[in-house]
Amino acid sequence: MHARTLGQGLEVSAIGLGVMGMSQSYGPNPGSRHDMIAVLRSTVDEGVTFFDTAEVYGPYINEELVGEALEPIRDQVVIATKFGWDIRDGRSVGLDSRPEQIRRGAEQSLKRLRTDTIDLFYQHRVDPNVPIEDVAGTVGELISEGKVRHFGLSEASAATIRAAHAIHPVTAVQSEYSLWTRDPKAEVLPTLADLGIGFVPFSPLGKGFLTGTVDTSTTFTDGDIRHRVPRFTAENLAANQALVDHVWQLAETKGATPSQIALAWLLAQQPWIVPIPGTRHTARIQENTAATTVALSADEVADLDGLPRRVGVSGDRYNPEHMAYVNR
Repeated sequence: MHARTLGQGLEVSAIGLGVMGMSQSYGPNPGSRHDMIAVLRSTVDEGVTFFDTAEVYGPYINEELVGEALEPIRDQVVIATKFGWDIRDGRSVGLDSRPEQIRRGAEQSLKRLRTDTIDLFYQHRVDPNVPIEDVAGTVGELISEGKVRHFGLSEASAATIRAAHAIHPVTAVQSEYSLWTRDPKAEVLPTLADLGIGFVPFSPLGKGFLTGTVDTSTTFTDGDIRHRVPRFTAENLAANQALVDHVWQLAETKGATPSQIALAWLLAQQPWIVPIPGTRHTARIQENTAATTVALSADEVADLDGLPRRVGVSGDRYNPEHMAYVNR
């Protein structure tokens, strides 16, 4: 696996691992904690060095899982986590990016991750009640103290990114971006290019849809976030099938899988883009990392660039409650 460099010289594997699904959001986990630790360690054997978690995943148990799994190989990996939620009685009840809460969250995350330094510390969602300048300044202080190495933002608008970067350099911005979610393209990506900031797409496989394993016959449990996502209603899945069918056809001509095409397209966009697909299975990690060997021609990239415009994408990527938290 080759490396890529995010902003401020943070070097990571070209494809990372989003760990959230090992603890929540995609229904009951078929594996045990012991199984997930084994998967996480095997990920490093496949060349992945970039791991993404957050305090709110669980809450807390995902960071604990990452900390236990990666402690023996801590010097070989880059760990990103996130702050900014008001967590009470085991659930998030709103946003809280007050400076004192950022500091408290950092100390607790360090303990759960079993490390002395957080490599990349994202504000998970922009808190409209706290000036972004205060957030950037507080994380900058944590960096000066050696508790954090790099500052990141998640689902932030171009204006917020610029305001934060003016106070303390931003290393990476994380947002949903994939063949069927292009929201950051118009304003965020040009801003990152201008400022020299890396981009980390989450849900690069469309929450499973772009793997070709989800269709109108798929059922989601109440514990699966897709049960509540408009884009995953049966009607919208049927409407969106043309998009994944096109990806399937290209994959067959390339001797690749749809997942590999989706990831290869992201890698072809910019050298400072590092997708973080999630999985609970080593075989999927092997499949995803092999996407770095899939070469797309300029014509194939251009074809995929225009795919949503030609076939359309039906349904919002979040329900209205969650849409209120993005692009602030």
